[in-house]
Amino acid sequence: MVVAEAKKQAKEKLFANGKELGLVGSNTAYQQVWARDSMISGLGLIVCGEERGLQIHRQSLETLRKYQSKLGKIPHNVGLPGIIDPALLAHGMKMHSEGKADEAVVDSIHAGCIDSNLWYIIGQYGYFQATADLDHLAAVWESLKQALRWLEYQDSNECGLLEVHEAMDWADLFANRYNVLLDNVLYYAAWKIMGQLAQSLGFEALDYFQKSEDVYRKINVLLWVGQEEPNDYEEIGSLCREWLYPLKRVETELVERPFYLPYMGFREYADRFDTLANLLAILFGVADQKKAEKILDYIHGCGLNRPYPVQSVYPVIQPGDKDWREYYRVRNLNQPHHYHNGGAWPFIGGFYVAALVKVGRLAEAEQEFQRLTEMNRGGQKNDWEFNEWFHGTTGQPMGFAGQSWSAAMYLFAEKAVSSSEVPIFNQQNDW
Repeated sequence: MVVAEAKKQAKEKLFANGKELGLVGSNTAYQQVWARDSMISGLGLIVCGEERGLQIHRQSLETLRKYQSKLGKIPHNVGLPGIIDPALLAHGMKMHSEGKADEAVVDSIHAGCIDSNLWYIIGQYGYFQATADLDHLAAVWESLKQALRWLEYQDSNECGLLEVHEAMDWADLFANRYNVLLDNVLYYAAWKIMGQLAQSLGFEALDYFQKSEDVYRKINVLLWVGQEEPNDYEEIGSLCREWLYPLKRVETELVERPFYLPYMGFREYADRFDTLANLLAILFGVADQKKAEKILDYIHGCGLNRPYPVQSVYPVIQPGDKDWREYYRVRNLNQPHHYHNGGAWPFIGGFYVAALVKVGRLAEAEQEFQRLTEMNRGGQKNDWEFNEWFHGTTGQPMGFAGQSWSAAMYLFAEKAVSSSEVPIFNQQNDW
């Protein structure tokens, strides 16, 4: 009964956030179509199995495509004029208009965010899997190629992986940088998706699949610590000589880790667990079964799924740590166990449940899904608020209520648990 009510509440809130331009971030803030939020939330809209959900997702895709830049950049978010977003105002930010006064407003505050393009490609793939609409796919194919080309130019040293500026993805107030795990996992998925979509249109797809395999290999060489066989530094040098110094440091100083590192820099690395990035590595197949088991064991062993699934970072960054930034104090956002710095996010909890299903831990997935239900049931003022994030250790609901991706990833997780299969990204669809 509780799950049935949760699904009802999640669907109602999700559909209510469908507006003229597509799916907005929440009903209390973020009143724009945010690329990453709307594309992740599209996974929930798709599994609803209702035409209304597909219509909302398609409108988000159309808005993002319409405002794609000449160079192929997908906008960070797009909104309507006259809407004052409290989330943006709280950051002391203003929106900048492009085009006529009566047209939509494109955000240039986070203009460099790299994951907009990545999630846009994934969002188009999800829509095609749900509809098999070849006409739509053909119409957006050039946009997809432009989005991928823009991403290729973010590989500044041509090593085959993306080089990512600080605060350039979903953790847009956080210090991950350079060869970042999360963005490169999505990059692998984007190349593979482009291959599958090219095949569907009858185009040559070999290059896309070869590029995806190259990204897969390099993520596992660079960011997984403790290979079963010693590193072949001659081979690594042939891939990218720049990697030799940090890899030798990691091999000596860390020896091994049961997870992928969050980033590797030019002469440095971070030794902490990025939860979302590692979960996506499982879901998209970057992590094999053995690595996936280690990652999930680590989450359980460290208690990152307590009090709710699941804390975003472990260990959290403390003042004085090399990755601490004084701007973490702004609005108290990234204090330890807050927000990106170890807060617990319901949408990441949805990916966690799905990853457990992917690995075959169905009983554990059911248990964590029940905890995710209780998480979304709680609220600052009312039941079923589907809050943005929760304090990592106390479980106190924080952030804005009515968050689209909190509701959407709950529905995605429910579908995974009830079907014992990850929706969209499953074996049937070549994942």
